[in-house]
Amino acid sequence: MSVEACREPAEHSAILKFSSALFYASSSFLITVVNKTVLTSYRFPSYLCLGIGQMITTLVVLYAAKISNTVQFQDFDRSILFKIFPLPLLYVGNHVTGLASTKKLSLPMFTVLRKFTILMTMVLEVYILRKTFPKHLVYSVVAIVCGAIVAASSDLAFDVEGYTFILLNDAFTAASGVYTKKKLGDQGLGKYGVLFYNALIIIIPTLMASAFTGDLHKALAFKDWMKATFVFCFLISCFMGFVLMYSIVLCSYYNSALTTAVVGAIKNVAVAYIGIFVGGDYLFSWTNFLGLSICMSGGLVYSYLTFNNKSSRSNSEGLQELKIHVTEDSKGKFCAN
Repeated sequence: MSVEACREPAEHSAILKFSSALFYASSSFLITVVNKTVLTSYRFPSYLCLGIGQMITTLVVLYAAKISNTVQFQDFDRSILFKIFPLPLLYVGNHVTGLASTKKLSLPMFTVLRKFTILMTMVLEVYILRKTFPKHLVYSVVAIVCGAIVAASSDLAFDVEGYTFILLNDAFTAASGVYTKKKLGDQGLGKYGVLFYNALIIIIPTLMASAFTGDLHKALAFKDWMKATFVFCFLISCFMGFVLMYSIVLCSYYNSALTTAVVGAIKNVAVAYIGIFVGGDYLFSWTNFLGLSICMSGGLVYSYLTFNNKSSRSNSEGLQELKIHVTEDSKGKFCAN
């Protein structure tokens, strides 16, 4: 076996990595604002039904694209269920808890507590993907978490249910990101297949759950369905739900689960400070503002170190991998990852 056959596939270009990260940051920012408008400003009673609308949009858009040969992904068969598990469970958990926490919390506190996603992603990548991280990145994560704790400790609008939802959302987001990266590399489903079959598998159980809990009835009986502005915001939220999920998969495909979490932290800098002045549900205190600032500063430092280290490590890691491959090849063994 030749040395060329043992090499890893070439890394994606820097422009693809940066563009996918910027696309995710923009999509995440916009959907947070739109969801906040639908659930808080208009007081739409069912975050679960809003999630269902986003799933339906995902199915319709991707199926239409597949029929028109704009995109391609595997046709459904029984093997899909084994290939994609446990992503559908993580997907619906992420969707539902994210919408619930958006409704319960102010924008600044929502974005602060979302910082725990980075820590959880790092832990999962260590245990699931067997990655290691340098100390300065770990210290940056500690700064982010400490800032989040300081800010949350003085939250004058403390909501136990909201905090529970957001921490669950952090866990689901971290697990979903890590397993998405794993599935994209292992199963051959592709970006569009992961999105489509996630939504297809979970939409019926989610509909049943919404009907059983009464959420579906509340959504259908909502008084603002006749208002054009609400319908417009609702449809935008549904479409942005698809765009967000696509941007997450795209960012994970070209980068890593941890990079996706880092990009989310960068986006939260803008969302948190804008939320102080708009939205009407932020109760100001200096302790809270200090915690926000520590948290955001740690996020920026962490982001800089992550992207900077990625570029500086590439040459040395490439040489090390080539040395490992040559050694193993000379002994007639398979290539190491």
